[in-house]
Amino acid sequence: MQHLIETIATVHSPYPQKFGVARQPGLVPAAEVRIELNHEFTADSVRGLDAFDYVWISFIFHGVLDEGWSPLVRPPRLGGKQKMGVFATRSPHRPNHLGLSLLKLERIETGKTICLICSGADLLDGTPVVDIKPYIPFVEAKPEAASGFVSGKPDELNVAWQADCGAEQLSTDIRALIGQSIAQDPRPAYQDIPERVYVMSVAGYEVKFQIAGHTATVVAVYPQTRICS
Repeated sequence: MQHLIETIATVHSPYPQKFGVARQPGLVPAAEVRIELNHEFTADSVRGLDAFDYVWISFIFHGVLDEGWSPLVRPPRLGGKQKMGVFATRSPHRPNHLGLSLLKLERIETGKTICLICSGADLLDGTPVVDIKPYIPFVEAKPEAASGFVSGKPDELNVAWQADCGAEQLSTDIRALIGQSIAQDPRPAYQDIPERVYVMSVAGYEVKFQIAGHTATVVAVYPQTRICS
């Protein structure tokens, strides 16, 4: 029997493109998303959920659906040089393109639509959500478990802001979001070109930065311009 998975919600995220999105949840605490449930879901569907601190978000990697999948992938944690089986990784290039993120539940907004406000997100804007479940620590937390080739939190870059980069226009929250996102080093694992200027879109801003050694320097920040048709 064939079972269909239907979207139950949509993510509204500060990340409009893949470049710059954290590779795992929780690495960028300032990354707040709004998960808007479909209209058929009323407040009854989230009754009691506000008593939990974290939620599991099951979603579809919609940004790579047309890229297919491979049985072997190159995890960034291994420098993009060694191959591992797709089921030994969190790669988005999976047979069914399903993802799972553990996010901090900040609050639930109830009105015409039900919205979950979550932080520490690693989700692209427009991500389709297929399920939401509460996180239960005594069942699901296994800090002593072996974690294969993933040993601890990845090293972060130091982030410097060039004096004339335009950072003075940023709110404290946006500056934190940009800084934390860049600190995760969004470059492909194999790429190390100090003179290259990278461009990241986040929270309505275009951010230009360079990376030399263990330091990323923001050289320009400016509002994105929208082209209306």
